[in-house]
Formats: sequence, structure tokens, C-alpha cells
Amino acid sequence: MFEGQPKGLWALALANTGERFGYYTMLAVFTLFLQANFQFDEKLTSTIFSSFLMLVYFLPLFGGMLADKFGYSKMVTIGIFVMFAGYVLLSLPLGANSLAIIAMAAALVLVSMGTGLFKGNLQVMVGDLYNDAQYAAKRDAGFSLFYMAINVGAMFAPTAAIKIMEWAQTSLGVSEADSYHYAFAVACGSLILSILIYYLGKPTFKQVITTAKKTSKDAGSEAVADELSPAETRERIVCLCLVMAVVVFFWMAFHQNGLTLTFFARDYTATSSSGVQSMMFDVTNLVAAIFIVFGGFSVFQGATAKSKLGGLGVVALAAGYLYWNYTQLPDSVSVSAPIFQQFNACFVVMLTPVSIALFGWLGKKGKEPKAPVKIGLGMLVAAAAYVLMIGGSIGLPTPTYTNGVNDHMANVTPNLLVSTYLVLTFAELLLSPIGISFVSKVAPPKYKGMMMGAWFVSTALGNFLVQIPGYLWGQELTLVWGVLAAICVVAALFIFSIIKKLNKVS
Repeated sequence: MFEGQPKGLWALALANTGERFGYYTMLAVFTLFLQANFQFDEKLTSTIFSSFLMLVYFLPLFGGMLADKFGYSKMVTIGIFVMFAGYVLLSLPLGANSLAIIAMAAALVLVSMGTGLFKGNLQVMVGDLYNDAQYAAKRDAGFSLFYMAINVGAMFAPTAAIKIMEWAQTSLGVSEADSYHYAFAVACGSLILSILIYYLGKPTFKQVITTAKKTSKDAGSEAVADELSPAETRERIVCLCLVMAVVVFFWMAFHQNGLTLTFFARDYTATSSSGVQSMMFDVTNLVAAIFIVFGGFSVFQGATAKSKLGGLGVVALAAGYLYWNYTQLPDSVSVSAPIFQQFNACFVVMLTPVSIALFGWLGKKGKEPKAPVKIGLGMLVAAAAYVLMIGGSIGLPTPTYTNGVNDHMANVTPNLLVSTYLVLTFAELLLSPIGISFVSKVAPPKYKGMMMGAWFVSTALGNFLVQIPGYLWGQELTLVWGVLAAICVVAALFIFSIIKKLNKVS
């Protein structure tokens, strides 16, 4: 799984891990912060949240255009510093007045602009690592590993946000509304780590660093670009745009994790857990489970007896840690709404080796589906996640409020949301890293920065549509989840209707 990958992959992936840790620490509590600090209702919160997500994923289009002209590495570096300024502004406890609202809006713009310069261009650099013929066949697996690595940061983010807020409230005596700023400050530190990793790792990916000046590599890329006729270029761009049109609706459904699924966690899910179930709310137990999965792969796929024995040792140590933790369990543990956002990232890390192994096995048999087929299947799996939510919401009351504050109306088992995140993660692994790999492979060489940016524009549009279920909040829950399931099914049917055209260029 890890063998045969270019060295630069790990430095670029870890740089992104640091950035994503800060971003998801902020995102885990952002909607709750808007309501606790500014007393915004669900509709206004939904609009702000989705608009911010839209900007985060729309601006990479322009970041890609700038990078095509001035160089990817330069834009990545500038992006980190712009994001840092935004998180600093968010971390300032300015209260709830007009100045605080203006500062919050400015911070969101800075974070969006910085992400626009950083995210897509870093992924173009990852794609360029696989232009070398010796790595070409490992492109999809490489992007899956890259995606897994950045989700390590996302996995720890909710716990970091919750713990730093609890520490601020208990040790420093700050109010709940002010404690959110300490969570935002964590993002500042993570970006410092990110830039250090990027600069220290530069020697491993120097071959993909571009500048405004022409190099021999640039000339080679231009020669490849010239080999594509206008008709071929147009066909590739059309196919990419068709895939991106489908991806819009996936992200609309997927990013409910920060909105309606968080509302459901807050208003309907049990606020405490006990027994074995409670162990999943300790991120260290999730890490141990991940080690068991990776150790198991070493046992069954290790090339040498030493690697197999090492994998067995990892499994034994992780299992022992889980058993020890089980013996130390309290009668119950508290369950807060933001903690559920750790599960998607955890499942990404845990299931990536399973995904790579499965598709590697199918590839050896000549039966691995092409990227567009995987994307279509991902949409169907996403629909299944919301069918699960429909089943779990039958009979639950509609949301109600007392003096403008949401009521906690039920104590649904946390297993419902955890299972939903598991299914959504299956969908994500079929669609997101594979889609990024597809863009890096199919995009006409002279437009690769712009097309990677366009991929994020589709994500931006989906994130803007995230607010629609937020506006439905207050209606029957089955209606909210039913709309999302239906949209995913229709999008899947569309992509399968044009699958031959897409497979032709993939």
C-alpha cells in the first residue's frame, strides 16, 4: 500500500494535515459559536455557514489561475500566511457587537482566500508527482493515501476544540461564548506547523515546484499540451464539467455534518453514553482501532516474516490498550454535538487501506471500475446514508424552541449518527480522492491549475446549497433527509446515463 509512492507525497500530505487540523477544529464548533455568541437563529447560521464553505471552495479557481501563471509553490506559501491572519482574527474575543461581526466576516474572507491559494495548488503538485512514468499506475492509490493523511488532522480536530474550550471554561473561568475563541486559536498553531513541514520537506518534491520563469519541465509540459487538439481539449473539459455538476450535489449532502446533522446531534441524540459504546467518544480508542486495521494488513500482506510479526505486535498492543481502557470506563461519559464530526475523518483513515486493497485486487483481475463509475456509486451510497437517517427519525417530533432556545426533544442512540457517518465515508472514498485523481489525469496540461480550481468550484456550489436543508429544519425530519436522499439518487442516475462518454477520456 505504501510501497512505490514518490517521497514528496508524504511531505505534501503532512503539510495539508496541519492545515486541515486547524480548519476542522474551527469548523467543528463554528455554527455553535454563531448561535452562542451572536444568538443567530438556524436560518441565518445556515446562510453564513454555507456561504463561508462556498467561498472556501470557490476561490481555488482563481488560486489555480494565479498558480498557472506565477507558480504553485509560491501560491501555496502565500495562502498559508493569509489563512493564518484569518484565524488570528477569529481568535480575538471581541464580544457580540457590530465590530465583532465585522471582524468575524473579515476573518472568514481571509481564511477563504488563503485556502483558495493553498488547497487546490497543493493537490496539483501532488498530481505532478505522478507524471513520472514509474509512478503513473499508482496515481489513484497515491491520492487515496494523501486524502487519508489529511483526515488524520480532521480526526483529532473535534476533540481538540472541545478540550480547549473545557479548559478555558474551567481553568480560566471564561464564558462558553468566549471559549470558542480558544478553539480558533488552535488553528493558528496548526498552520505554523504546516508551513514548517512544507519548507523542511521541499527537497523531496523539488521536481514539481514551478515558478513564473520557464524551466525545461515547463517546456515539456507545454509540448504535451500542444499534442492535444482543440477538439480533444474541449472534450476533456466538457467531461470534467459534467462530473463536477454531479459532485455539486454530493457536497450538498455530505457537508450536512456541520449543519443539520450537528443540529440533530444537539437536539435529538443522547447526551451521555455508557459501556462499550462510550469508548468511541475517546479519540485515543479510535486511534487504537486504526492501528488494529493497519496492523492486520501487515499481518496478511506483509512481504517478510519480520513485517508480519511487527503487524501482529501492533494489533496486540492496540487491543491491549482498548481492553485496559474498557476496564477504566466511568459509569457514563458526556456526549456533545461537535464530537460526532471526528467519526468521518476516523473512518477515512481506517477504511483507506481497505479501499486501496479492494480496488488493487480488482485491478489485478482487470475488473476495477473506472473513476466515473466509482463517482456514480458514491452518489448511491450517499443516498443510502440519508435513507438510514429517515429510518432513525420516524416518529420523532419536529424541532421546537423555548424562548428562542432549541429544546432537546429525544435521546436517540448515538449509533444512528455514527452509522450515518460510516456510510457517508464509504461514499466519500468512492468520490472525493478518486475525483481529484480524475481531474489531475484528464485536465489538459496547460489548464490543470484552473481545472483543479474548477473541481473546488463544484464543491463550493454544493456547499452553498448546504443551507437548503438548514432552511427545512423545523419541518418533519423525514422531509429533510428525504430531500437529500432523492437528490443523490437523481445525480447518480445522471452520471450513469453519460458513463460511456466519461469512461472514454478516463
